[in-house]
Amino acid sequence: MKMINNSKSPASATLKLIRGDRIGVVIAIVVMCVFLGFASPFFFTGNNLLNIGTSISIVGIAAAGAAIVMIGGGIDISIGSTVAVTGIVGAVVMSAGGGTIAGVLATVIAGAVAGLINGVLVTILGVNPLIATLGTLSIFRGLAFVISGGTAVGVSDSAYLAIGSGKLFGIPNPLIIMIFVFLIVGGMLKWTNIGRNIYAIGGNMQAAKLSGIRVRRYGIGIYVACGTLAGLSSVVLTARLGSAQPLAAVGLELDAIAAVVLGGISLSGGIGSMGGVVLGVLVLGVVNNGLNILQVDSFYQYIARGGVLLIAVALDQFNIKRRSKAQAGSKRSRELSSASRAGEP
Repeated sequence: MKMINNSKSPASATLKLIRGDRIGVVIAIVVMCVFLGFASPFFFTGNNLLNIGTSISIVGIAAAGAAIVMIGGGIDISIGSTVAVTGIVGAVVMSAGGGTIAGVLATVIAGAVAGLINGVLVTILGVNPLIATLGTLSIFRGLAFVISGGTAVGVSDSAYLAIGSGKLFGIPNPLIIMIFVFLIVGGMLKWTNIGRNIYAIGGNMQAAKLSGIRVRRYGIGIYVACGTLAGLSSVVLTARLGSAQPLAAVGLELDAIAAVVLGGISLSGGIGSMGGVVLGVLVLGVVNNGLNILQVDSFYQYIARGGVLLIAVALDQFNIKRRSKAQAGSKRSRELSSASRAGEP
């Protein structure tokens, strides 16, 4: 009986490891907030906290899309360029006489098309995800310059601008949109067959195929979802800036990936949740806000962002090794349990 009980402990230990990763991120957020609270009397003011929520909305929405792709075993580093080109498309549509709804739809649909292109390249043509999206990163950025003529495209529609600057019950609209996206994506991943299949594909694609999951369809779908959310992120960004710019969102994909990995989603796929992504996004938001409050030069902020990304990847590799050891221990315990039962009279 002892053998059977011990066989469960490595699996529970693995679950504790994953939860422990979140605790570590929570502790990091608390420590940073306490430090910044002492360093600046403005950090814990209501306006600053709302500013943090608003500032992370663009990264948060994009990170939700990146999370879907990475849980499914892929990666998309064209997110920033997708945001730029979709914003230009939406602004051009509104400049041609389209209203707010037309502009939003054009932006989001353009994002879905960009995601479809990535999905076809990766899933149908078999191009490595990193290489495929590295190529489209350049292509989409170039299209943003071509369509806009290399200049910003202004947006004057008041209803559209309210998406980025308006409030509902005192809460900024961008923050509300981000929370809504987190809830929808998190619910989809946790409670639907679609979400479970995405985890299965990211965990073991061959096993997912053998179980009857349409891997190609899901492979395209996760990139379409990522592109769609990049388009939604572009709507918020364009509404906040009052214009769509071909150089917008440079480096956004790195922030999104860093937030996702910090939140516990593995680069190898199949592991993680939106709850962790929320924490990862908060880490980036607090870091960026703290650097601004402390008036740290923007050049050093680039160094800090790169450092956060490296730390996130290092933690991911460390967690992979810990999970591998836990799984190996679980397998060994099952073997010992089976041997013990086989030896019983």
